[in-house]
Amino acid sequence: MKVDDFSARPALGVGLKITAILLFTCMSAIIKSLADDVPAGESVFFRSFFAIPVILIWLAQRGKLKSGLKTKNPMGHVWRGLFGTTAMGLTFTGLGLLPLPEVTAIGFATPIFTVILAAVLLGEQIRLIRVTAVAMGLVGVMIILWPRFSNIGTMEQTATIGALLILMATMVRSLVQIHIRQLVQNEDTAAIVFYFSCTASLLALCTLPFGWVMPDLQTFGLLVLAGLIGGVAQILITSAYRFGSASMLAPYDYTSMLFAIVLGYVFFAELPTMMMLAGAALVISAGALVIWRERQLGMERGKARSVTDPKA
Repeated sequence: MKVDDFSARPALGVGLKITAILLFTCMSAIIKSLADDVPAGESVFFRSFFAIPVILIWLAQRGKLKSGLKTKNPMGHVWRGLFGTTAMGLTFTGLGLLPLPEVTAIGFATPIFTVILAAVLLGEQIRLIRVTAVAMGLVGVMIILWPRFSNIGTMEQTATIGALLILMATMVRSLVQIHIRQLVQNEDTAAIVFYFSCTASLLALCTLPFGWVMPDLQTFGLLVLAGLIGGVAQILITSAYRFGSASMLAPYDYTSMLFAIVLGYVFFAELPTMMMLAGAALVISAGALVIWRERQLGMERGKARSVTDPKA
C-alpha cells in the first residue's frame, strides 16, 4: 500500500492521531523544560536530526526506502524546510517564555491564517461561513494575547515577547501548510517528512556559532528523546491519514489543549486563565467551522495535514 493510499479504518486513524498529538505535546514539554539551558537552534537540531533514523527505519520496514524518497521537486523541499525550521525555532523560543497551554492555544489559529493565506496566495474564494470563522478566530487570538500586550513595559514583558514569537510561528506554519498543499500534488508524504528533517537539521547547524552549549548527560538524553518522540509522532500522524479522512481526523488536533493543560500543571505548575480558555474556545470553534466548511466543499486536505505537524 502506498503512503498516500486511503483505507477506511476510522477507529485506528483516530487512535493514531490522538497518540501522535500526545507525543507532540510531550515533546514540547521536554523542549520547554530545557529552554533555560539549551538554545532554540540546538533544540531544533536534536528534534530534527534524531527523527531521521526513526523515519528511515519506518520506510525500510515498509519497503519504501528507495521509492519513498524520490523527489521531482528538490527546491520545494528546501523551501518547506526553510519555512518549517523558522516556525519550529520561533515555537521553541516561545516555549521558554510562555505557559504550555497558552502556546498551544495560540497555535490553534493556524487554520485561520491558512484560510487568509489561501485567499491571498492561491486565489481561493472565501464566502460567508469561512469569513465568519476567520473573524471569530482572530477575535479569539486577540482575547488570548490581550493580557500579554496590556503588560508591555512591565515585568511581564518577556511573556509579551513569547506571545509575539508564537504568533509569528503560527503565521509561518500557515505558510508551510499552503506550501505543502502544492508539494503533495507530486511528492510522496514520506519524502516530505524525510527531507524536512534533513533540511531542518542542516539549517539548525547554522546557529552553532551563536551559542550552542555542551549538554550534560541528562540534558543530552532528553534532547535525543525529543527527537525520537518527534519522529515517532510524525510517522503516527502520517499513518493516521491512511485510515481516516481529513475532515474526520482534523478536529482531534484540539485534544492537544487537554494534554497541554495536564502536562503544564504537572510539570510546570501552570494553570490557564479564564481569559485564555475563553479565547482558546473561540479559536477552536472557528477552526472547527473551517474544517466543517472544507468538508462541505469537498476539499481533501489529508495529505497536507499528514506532513504538517503542530510544532513544525
